[in-house]
Amino acid sequence: MSSVPYVEEPVGNINDKKAPREIVEITPTWKGRLWDTLDLPSDQRKLLFKVDAVMLTFASLGYLKNLDQQNINNAFLSGMKEDLDMHGNELVTAVTIWTVGYVIGQIPSNLLLTRLEPRYVIPSLELFWGIATLGSYAVKSYKSLYALRFLVGLFESGFYPGIHYILGCWYTPREIGKRAMIFWLAGSIGSMFSGFLQAAAYTNLNGVHGLAGWRWLFIIDAIITLPIALLGYAFFPSAPLQDKKAWWLTQEEHELAQWRLTSIGRAGRSKWSKAKLKKLFRSWHTYILPFLYVIWNNGGGQQAMGYWLKSFNATPAPVPGVRFSVPEINQLPLITRGVFIGSAIAYAWLSDGPLKGRRWPFIYFNAACSIIFAVALLKIDLYANITGTKVLYWFQDFGSGAGPLILTWINEICSDDTEKRALLVAAGNDLAYVFQSIMPNFVWKTVDFPEARKGWTYSLCLAVLLILWTALIQVLLRQDEKRALKSQSITSVDAIATPSSPEGSASRDEKDIYTPQTEEYGRNEVVLNKV
Repeated sequence: MSSVPYVEEPVGNINDKKAPREIVEITPTWKGRLWDTLDLPSDQRKLLFKVDAVMLTFASLGYLKNLDQQNINNAFLSGMKEDLDMHGNELVTAVTIWTVGYVIGQIPSNLLLTRLEPRYVIPSLELFWGIATLGSYAVKSYKSLYALRFLVGLFESGFYPGIHYILGCWYTPREIGKRAMIFWLAGSIGSMFSGFLQAAAYTNLNGVHGLAGWRWLFIIDAIITLPIALLGYAFFPSAPLQDKKAWWLTQEEHELAQWRLTSIGRAGRSKWSKAKLKKLFRSWHTYILPFLYVIWNNGGGQQAMGYWLKSFNATPAPVPGVRFSVPEINQLPLITRGVFIGSAIAYAWLSDGPLKGRRWPFIYFNAACSIIFAVALLKIDLYANITGTKVLYWFQDFGSGAGPLILTWINEICSDDTEKRALLVAAGNDLAYVFQSIMPNFVWKTVDFPEARKGWTYSLCLAVLLILWTALIQVLLRQDEKRALKSQSITSVDAIATPSSPEGSASRDEKDIYTPQTEEYGRNEVVLNKV
């Protein structure tokens, strides 16, 4: 038997003057293993159906911003180079300027979500990046393109970490991992889809109304983005613990959403103060948690299969008589993506379900798989067994789906401080992007493929570091647990030793000053029971 969200998590809000809701015991079923809401009471099932329908639809469609991120490369290869006289290093400069905007905007944007309603912030970001993308179609020089690429990066920056933060504002540990994974995989699928979409746009629209095909690419991206932003203003939900009720929820559903979160120690907005800043900078969370995501993000291997397939067509051929066509070079690596998506889905469903919200087993598994494949690709002769090498490349990302679960874990560890939660989720993604923009230039050089020994050695080292870093976090969480239990024990003894209140006055429990399960302990429990 398990409870909602789990029996080991704290239940009830000690600050609530109303009678506490009853925790309904549920029996897990095979239907609930497929989708968690099917095992919940009807009121929660109805609530989550509405939230999922709005949140996941908007987040997944919004993540089509991957089109905007990639369109400049497609445009460059489709005529922009000649039209804007970009014959030097202008493309690299444009990409760098986009990166600067993306890095600058993430943390401020996520912190803004703790002050303003997300239903205004997130759609506004999407609206502004859609407008900046649309403006790119009319540029007459690469200098104008630079300015617009900075704005596109700046407005795109808050979407990915912002959605992860908002997921933590609605879902419990038995639900959030799956939603985070669905959102993340939408980006991967969007990346695959973008190439086909933009190729079709260029082929069919080049020259229409006197516009070059590459200019139509920006117009198509904006046409997709802008309606999604406008729908967001109408439907995107804000955080139930700190903002107004969404119009599509009843008051009872809004209160139910609040209760679900306070039951697991999730906190709403609080004021910034000197004491809060001091607590933030003295917490090990601030310095350790973001780098867990950085290490994972940079430790994955690059997609080397395409380089390997193309190397068979070199002169002299590494294996005489074996060649691969251009369609084969483009299509065979897609199997790698399919294996990755399937394994990532399994990660999330197992983490939320049978493992009851534990995230760390999959981080260890991710690291172990990375070590195995890095060692294999460093040691084998890539041309001795062609079929075996294909299979190795197809499964190289089999264990690489821990990223969304890491951000979910940060969400849960920082449950008791929504500002810290927003900051560290953004910091992890921000720093990961900084390192990812720099390190491949040194360890994953194009001239080193397909062997890429330096790159696979780098991946191997980061996989080992990922294991050590995860273990460090678990040790620190256990120390926090011991301190919390010791504090709880002392508080309980002091309460028992206190003389009874005079007759006619309220007891300590009645005044909400003390309960056997204190708020501090409850907040730690939601995290520490996952260790």
